[in-house]
Amino acid sequence: MDKKALSEADIRSKFITPAITAPGKWDLQTQLLEERYFTDGRVVVRGNRTKRETGKKADYLLFYKPELPLAVVEAKDNRHSVGAGMQQALAYAEILDLPFAYSSNGDAFVEHDRTGTAVVPERELPLDAFPTPSELWARYRTWKGLTDAQEAVVTGPYFSDGSGKTPRYYQRVAINKTVEAIARGQDRVLLVMATGTGKTYTAFQIIWRLWKSGAKKRFLFLVDRNILADQTKTNDFKPFGNALTKITDRTVDKSYEIYICLYQAVTGTDDAQNIYKQFSPDFFDVVVVDECHRGSAAEDAAWRQVLDYFSSAAQIGLTATPKETRDVSNSEYFGDPVYTYSLRQGIEDGFLAPYKVIRIGLDKDLDGWRPEAGKRDRYGELIEDREYNARDIDRTLVLSPREKVVAAKITEFLKATDRHHKTIVFCVDVEHAERMRRALVNANADLAVAENRYVMRITGDNPEGKAQLDNFIDPESPLPVIATTSKLMTTGVDAQTCHLIVLDQVINSPTEFKQIIGRGTRLKPDYGKMFFTIMDFRQATSHFADPDFDGTPVQVYEPGPDDPPVPPDDSDDDEGALIDPIDIGAPLGGEGGGGRTRKYYVDDVPVAVATERVQYLGPDGKLITESLRDYTRKTVRGGYATLDEFLSAWDAAERKRAVLDELRERGVFLDELAEAVGADYDAFDLVCHVAFDRPPLTRRERAEGVRKRDAFAKYGEEARAVLSALLDKYADGGVESVESFEVLKVHPFDGLGTPVEIVRLFGGKAGYQKAVAELEHALYAVAA
Repeated sequence: MDKKALSEADIRSKFITPAITAPGKWDLQTQLLEERYFTDGRVVVRGNRTKRETGKKADYLLFYKPELPLAVVEAKDNRHSVGAGMQQALAYAEILDLPFAYSSNGDAFVEHDRTGTAVVPERELPLDAFPTPSELWARYRTWKGLTDAQEAVVTGPYFSDGSGKTPRYYQRVAINKTVEAIARGQDRVLLVMATGTGKTYTAFQIIWRLWKSGAKKRFLFLVDRNILADQTKTNDFKPFGNALTKITDRTVDKSYEIYICLYQAVTGTDDAQNIYKQFSPDFFDVVVVDECHRGSAAEDAAWRQVLDYFSSAAQIGLTATPKETRDVSNSEYFGDPVYTYSLRQGIEDGFLAPYKVIRIGLDKDLDGWRPEAGKRDRYGELIEDREYNARDIDRTLVLSPREKVVAAKITEFLKATDRHHKTIVFCVDVEHAERMRRALVNANADLAVAENRYVMRITGDNPEGKAQLDNFIDPESPLPVIATTSKLMTTGVDAQTCHLIVLDQVINSPTEFKQIIGRGTRLKPDYGKMFFTIMDFRQATSHFADPDFDGTPVQVYEPGPDDPPVPPDDSDDDEGALIDPIDIGAPLGGEGGGGRTRKYYVDDVPVAVATERVQYLGPDGKLITESLRDYTRKTVRGGYATLDEFLSAWDAAERKRAVLDELRERGVFLDELAEAVGADYDAFDLVCHVAFDRPPLTRRERAEGVRKRDAFAKYGEEARAVLSALLDKYADGGVESVESFEVLKVHPFDGLGTPVEIVRLFGGKAGYQKAVAELEHALYAVAA
């Protein structure tokens, strides 16, 4: 047997797998996974079409116990060196948080010990000397300094419902790191995981393992939204069964082991309301704080009182957005995160939805507005004479025509995509949310009249709207479609099928911004949700340019005299409130206003769209902010320096689709380019025109040019009919439709014969492909 002639699969099955699973080594059924994808592959969006890139796949993952992996092995065929797969193995080991990485070509193994305890990090091992699970675990345990008691906790079981569901790789890393930290005596643990990545499921597995191992007995799970408490109890925490309770009606029953609690339900302004004190300070062994960025780390926050009271318990903070300001610091309280899984990484791995951004600037927002002297508002109030800017809009100044413009743009977008795509409109306050509800009802009168739940205001003060929240987040429920809100839906609302997020409030806090964006990041392929769109009326997406948007949290200290001032905290936005500070009702201001903000209502000031720009998530994960034409020119010329170079590649390609796919991979948005330049132009002409200033021809002009030259006279009548129909298809849909054999199954080809019969008209498959190539050559030989 010529070993170098064997495929990688043969090398694995004949040499590597037998070496790993030899008697006394790794159990093939319970300790080894082969060719396992651990990411789904990034979703790439082109226009309204999407495709998935290939996910990351490990050749072997080796587990000491279920969900406790220790090593990754990368295999190569025997034409490669024994260590050829090591760099890939190390990259995977870093992502998966594995201490050992191996490479093999079937002759031997190369081992890399990432613990830092080995004399040399890399060594070569004979095939029969691959380490056993006990050997690797002993090295791991020595590295971590685990005692017998700590080991019992670290190796404790995960929950399994028998369905085969397992944690995603990043959830497993977060769970294992947290359990190990608690086992080793760390009493403050911070986990940073992007919205939509399963923080609650991760928390459940952490609690389950600590509970089942006997290391901890009583647990408190703190949330700040009632819907989060209910979702947690009925979904992720359901396996706890009778050991679980939710604290309600300010009553305490100490007979349970796992408690879910809305922090407002156990705290208050006096001791009688602070019912958490009915528990002894050492009652709970572990306190888990969900969405811990929402003020829990502030020394004067109500949550902090609870945390201080149960200070003897291990405390775990969960957040998508660690907050670091002068007054509130997650990392100061909890310490540095034991693990961070960012929004950017989630999109890169294909677990979170990518996004497009539509920025719309309204003239009065951008240019400001000043009333003429003596101008009064709708209710006769004399409007203060000053310049009103974007921050005043809908806070102190309401321009009713503006609501109609915003509603019209939202409706225009939905009509162009799908009018039943779930949409959340974030407004300045409750009153603004009500006005936007009315404007959207009027803009969508046909649907809103037929179904009064098509548009709903879902805010903390409105029982009817709150009652529809479950329906809005239920993928099976078609209504409501559009939800206007202010604060209630900024966090924790699992809106899996939300396609459109509209930002019509000024957002100064990157923390709140990331939480709002998190409403759209969940993927739901079975419901057609592969990406989402952000429509921004308030320049809120400028936070995307923040270099720390997904970076490591940075502690912020009180500045010195010569330091720049600390940006103001967003405490005035009242993040923790369930009901917004400005209620629906009569206009605020005037006599008896109680000190609340004066608000003017103006109906006769026109508002118009001043700027509109679509931004795209580029191949590097960053938003493309330059014009589409400039970006396309730069990107195309990055691969083809001159027009001749591009034409040569185009002419040489057997299938033009290959060139177009390469351009898409580079990040050229061909569909959007067609919308901007002209839908009648072929991708070839779009590229030549935008990148190299070559005058374009429409597809129909190119097709007619071929017909006029009678380019297919050598073929028989039936074959010419096929080629003529292909020209029509090209004129309608472009060159990619011509190159697909699937086109032969549709009209008018179905009237010319079956695909097999049509191909026979050209002497077989090779002859048909040659004729198509000649057709393409004729199309692009037409002078431009």
